Amino acid sequence: MLKQRIITALVLLAVLLPAVFAASSWPFAVLTLILIAAAGWEWARLNARAGESRLLPLVFGGAVAAACAATLAGLGLEPPPIWCWWLASSIWVMGGAFALRGGPTAWPHASHALRLVLGALALWAAWMAMVQAKAIGINFLLSVFCLVWMADVAAYFGGRSFGRRKLAPSISPGKSWEGVWSGMIGVLILAFVWVHVIEVQFTVDSPSLYQLLARQGWVVSLLSLLVLSAMSVVGDLFESLIKRAVGAKDSSRLLPGHGGVLDRVDALLPVFPLAMALSSLSLIIT
Repeated sequence: MLKQRIITALVLLAVLLPAVFAASSWPFAVLTLILIAAAGWEWARLNARAGESRLLPLVFGGAVAAACAATLAGLGLEPPPIWCWWLASSIWVMGGAFALRGGPTAWPHASHALRLVLGALALWAAWMAMVQAKAIGINFLLSVFCLVWMADVAAYFGGRSFGRRKLAPSISPGKSWEGVWSGMIGVLILAFVWVHVIEVQFTVDSPSLYQLLARQGWVVSLLSLLVLSAMSVVGDLFESLIKRAVGAKDSSRLLPGHGGVLDRVDALLPVFPLAMALSSLSLIIT
């Protein structure tokens, strides 16, 4: 299993890194579009009704990708109105809280059409936000990715070392409140190092998310980073809730040793639109 995880991770990096560091945003947009199509297929499979045709998840994944491609064809790399990011973020905050409160037993009772629409919107918004983040610059894009990764890694080690109080035992028994606090501390440390070391010592092509938040004052910056860290947990728990509701361990087996695409991007789904929304405030303030 470990060998599979390492090989898959290396292959993913070999494909992803050239797209991330490409001068143009188009390679990254196309690559992530393929990943979003796969995530859409997984979402539809997890939310399939009994006796449903196996072709429908493929159609759904294709439809999500087509909607993303149509948006890109219409807007190009021009950003959508800022209110789109705030609307997507609001849906995640309120809808995520509602879904997590209901738990795995309540999710299957929600309308099938509603579950598919929510999945399509979440994937579309996250993909648009990732493409726009790449258009801002590599430094900005990497700062958002690293925020999610730091929150996850710090939460894992903090939970293993200090975890006592369960966060959501009916959804993800391994997660603890101590892990959440550890993840937040890790993100704050990362932001400090990024602003005061990385962006000082190295030439970057754009301001990072942390730099844009810092322009809004330390109070807003601190609160924003804590909220972003919390939403990465919400994204992770939300996908775990859906899998637990249908008795699935992974969203698929597309990525040997890692599960499916949704298993790797679940925390990114709410964070990217929210990062775009919060960073837009710096444009208003400055």
